[in-house]
Amino acid sequence: MLHDRVLVRTEGGEGERRSTGGILIPATAELSKRCSWAEVVAVGQNVRSIEPGDRVLFDPEDRAEVEVRGTLYVLLRERDIHAVAAERIGDTGGSTGLYL
Repeated sequence: MLHDRVLVRTEGGEGERRSTGGILIPATAELSKRCSWAEVVAVGQNVRSIEPGDRVLFDPEDRAEVEVRGTLYVLLRERDIHAVAAERIGDTGGSTGLYL
């Protein structure tokens, strides 16, 4: 990875999903604009606050998909990431492990 780029693997699929109440939502249903969580796979040398293995929150509208050896990844800039969830951040005492 170069510069401020972050390569992530999205969680879940684009197919059918279930609501918290158990209702099946078809893949053709339009979602409201909401952010997605993903796991960081690799980071560029200029990325300061994210490490491989972290979970990040990003806007799926601002993404570039790439396929590497048959696996689909999303390529982002560090500035396009809205939040980071990591165990190393949560070791500060009473924090939630998230930083925005």
